[in-house]
Amino acid sequence: MPASPQPAWLTLFPALQSIRDPHWLAAMQDAKKVTLAESTTVFRDGDPCRSYLLVLRGSVRVQKVSESGKEIVLYRVESGQTCILTTSCLLADDDYLAEAITETEVEAIAIPTASFHDALSHSPEFRKFVFHSYGKRIATLMALVEALAFGRMDARLAHRLLDIKSTKGEISVTHHELAADLGTAREVISRLLKDLERHGWIKRHRGRIEILVPDALRQIESKT
Repeated sequence: MPASPQPAWLTLFPALQSIRDPHWLAAMQDAKKVTLAESTTVFRDGDPCRSYLLVLRGSVRVQKVSESGKEIVLYRVESGQTCILTTSCLLADDDYLAEAITETEVEAIAIPTASFHDALSHSPEFRKFVFHSYGKRIATLMALVEALAFGRMDARLAHRLLDIKSTKGEISVTHHELAADLGTAREVISRLLKDLERHGWIKRHRGRIEILVPDALRQIESKT
């Protein structure tokens, strides 16, 4: 009997394509494709975890918000990625400790908790995928901790501006969003941007930043 054709979304997760374990195949059968509009709250701090998510398209921002309302972006989940916080909650049978919000329209695969645990317990290949993805995300979070503890804020800001420009072509971002990305106060970002503009390296517009001398930002970035 010929094997059932694989769903097209598996091409975004090459490590999953070769798995033929019946428990993983059953989990795929139970999986549902979901589409979330931009600015949708995927989960809140304290919510239980109900599914394992594989992002196919779009971007999800995972952030922690203090009691005073200050935000820090922990990481983003984009096409071909999984959420480390979701994995952690599933493994520990615990609730979420942060919140996630879609930055664009997002398309994802949701595998129910019971199906996830069954595949994790019985499929070595799926278990390897889960922990490999988890390990990569831990490294990202460690880099964030290191940057917050030891990194120069001007160098981190230069890096973030260049990163947004390279991925989106233009920098449509607010001071508040940059502050949340870098884990600092909006006033700090405003002061640093004013310094960059005074040197003639950037030009600030309403809701947008224009990079005039990218080499100058690269030189600042190299000081991390």
